[in-house]
Amino acid sequence: PLYIDTFTALGANPTQMSWADAQPALASGAVDGQENPLSIYTGSKLYTVGQKYLTLWNYVADPLIFVVNREVWNSWSEKDREIVRQAALDAGKQQIVIARKGVTPEDPSLLKEIEGHGVTVTSLSQADHDAFAKITKPVYDKWKKQIGEDLVNTAEKAIAARKK
Repeated sequence: PLYIDTFTALGANPTQMSWADAQPALASGAVDGQENPLSIYTGSKLYTVGQKYLTLWNYVADPLIFVVNREVWNSWSEKDREIVRQAALDAGKQQIVIARKGVTPEDPSLLKEIEGHGVTVTSLSQADHDAFAKITKPVYDKWKKQIGEDLVNTAEKAIAARKK
């Protein structure tokens, strides 16, 4: 629902569908676009099904969520919990490296590969980003209340700290 609200605010007519239906719908033009991480875009070769425009807009910070059943967690020794906790932190750091590979100013290799398939890659300017933020502000406000202001504020502080 959050993604649907966001894209609707931007003037799109979003629809949810199975991945099996998505590629034929893209290829036939029944669906104009999709939203996915670059790893999905390249791995699924979406440039072969009419997706010749790609916009980098940095609108979301996808968290890597590690979950353990409470009963299972509590059944482990404190030493085992610490080992798993550290492994999760290490995996998170590695995932950041993987997610950014080829898409940074220092290493644009993945973006160059995508462009090599005839795709136009566009990065939003700050003014464009601000315009998107303004248009989607009502969605942000709605979901901040639903998610919980404390949690959203904590996440925003963590994101701001990582940008420094």
